[in-house]
This record gives sequence, C-alpha cells and structure tokens, in this order.
Amino acid sequence: MQQKSLAVSGFEKYRKQTRKEIFLEEMNQLIPWQALTAVIEPHYPNPRGAGRRPVGLERMLRIDFLQHWFALSDPATEAALYDTPAMRCFAQIDLGQEPVPDATTLCKFRHLLEENNLGVALFDAVAVYLEENGMKVSKGTIVDATIINAPTATKNKSNTRDPDRHQTKQGKQWYFGMKAHIGVDSKTKLIHSVAATPAHVHDSQVLGGLLHGEETRLWGDSAYAGQQSVLKDNDPKAKDYTQVKGARHRKLTEQDKAKNRHKSKVRAKVEHVFHIMQRQYGFTKVRFKGPGKNANHLFAHCALINLMLSKKQLLRLSVA
Repeated sequence: MQQKSLAVSGFEKYRKQTRKEIFLEEMNQLIPWQALTAVIEPHYPNPRGAGRRPVGLERMLRIDFLQHWFALSDPATEAALYDTPAMRCFAQIDLGQEPVPDATTLCKFRHLLEENNLGVALFDAVAVYLEENGMKVSKGTIVDATIINAPTATKNKSNTRDPDRHQTKQGKQWYFGMKAHIGVDSKTKLIHSVAATPAHVHDSQVLGGLLHGEETRLWGDSAYAGQQSVLKDNDPKAKDYTQVKGARHRKLTEQDKAKNRHKSKVRAKVEHVFHIMQRQYGFTKVRFKGPGKNANHLFAHCALINLMLSKKQLLRLSVA
C-alpha cells in the first residue's frame, strides 16, 4: 500500500490560503446571520416536531448563499461540500460528526423561501442592516435593466417554452428570458429597488417601482427618456438626467452628445452592479421555471450584492 504524504495526512507544509477561502471568511464576518435567520425562523420547521429533525436554519442559509455565489445546482452543491474544505468550513459542517445535507433537503429549503416570499424579506433585512451601519440611500438614483437568459429548447413534456418567459430584440439580436430591473444609489451603488419581468416588458414600464420617492436626480439610459409624467407622479422633486434620445428625423447635436457623455460617467455605476451579478456570481441564466421562483432568487441575489458592495466598510467596522 502506498504511504500517505504529510499533506494528505494533515500536515500541509506548503498550504496557501486561496481566494475562495479569503472571500468566504470575509463574508462570514460581515453577514448579519442573526438578523437574517430571524426573518426565516417563523416559517422554518420546529425541531421538536414529529419526523426527522431538520438541519439547523443558519447552516441551510449558509449553503443557500453558497449556491448564489458559485451558481450551483442542488446536486452540484452537495458534491462541492463533500469535495471542498473551504465550503464545508463556511457551512460549519464536520464530516466526522454529520453528513452534508442532500440535494432534496436543499431543494425543500429553497421552496420554503419561495413559498413565503422570503427573498424580499432578506433583501429588506440587509437594507436595514446596512442603514444601521451608516450606508444610507442618497438623493440620486440610477435605473437600468439586464436580460437573464432562459432555455429556448422545447424538448420537454409539453413541447413548449416557459410560458412566463418572452423574447425581445436588442439591436439585431433576439433574446429569450426575463429582465432584472434595479434602482441603484448614485453614491454608494447599493441596490434599493428590484423588479423582475418577462424580457419583452420595456424598461420604462417599471420606472415608477424603482424610485424610492425622495430622489432629487434620476439617471438612466435612453430607454427611460420621455418619462417626465411618471417621474412627476412618483417623485416630483427629481430632475431628469436620463440620456437624450435621437430619432431618424432628429439627430443628436454635438451638445446632446456632450451631455450624454457627462451623464454616462454617473450612469456607468449601475454596470458595476451587473458585473457582480452576472460575472462574479454567474447569474446569467434563469435557474427555475415560473416568475415567482426567479423573482425570489433575484431579490436574495441583490441582497448579497449589496453586502459585497459594502464589504470594505463593514469589515472596517468589525475590526473597530
């Protein structure tokens, strides 16, 4: 039998902390676990009830966040927890004492969050936590939307696409899926408003729901141009800084182009949020069928993005 090396047996001389371990350690420090579990606890099974004893609530929430951060399915999450010590450490699982929760258990926990609309509750709880730590929403809002793709295949029992998803055209390219609409604070880049719609819904149709009502300025791309009536009804004090839109018979002047470039310097901040959502957290495709499930996932996802954007300030406060 081949003799085990010291690294395999536990003494890792050349051990180096990975970026994943650093990230999970930081998130473990700054996430308000007690406040978030308090939101879910009234809906979670009682450990004293009949049947199999449920897995600890905080542990299930930790695993659910791992699924958001690394874009993992339920079976892939179960396999990753067995395979990756850093993820087991974050989830507080000791394989010497207990197994990893199976894929069915993870699925049931997600259904619990969906049925009780707890994604919205988690988003609101994080917003309260950030405000208590000095990260308040300012007077400027940037609005934008991005497309989250859905499978276009019809190789299923009904031979149809998801009826709650629709297609839209951008330029010469057609897309099928949903839209994630967000309202972002112009100073901190924190998301304060979220909406999920089918892809064919125009960006401007949900503008009223993305305003918090105390703005003095609104930034947006040309899709939000000409919405002064909506802005007046929801936020009469706000000035319209959306991009000037050209037309076939009305070309943009050099002055219009200069104004658009100046506005884009502020409006570009919303793209940083979408970068975290789609490139760092991998939310480029809808994970579930049905609008409610995907909306719940989007709200929880945005809560984690806000924590990520506030990471440096929260870590400074934790050290102090």
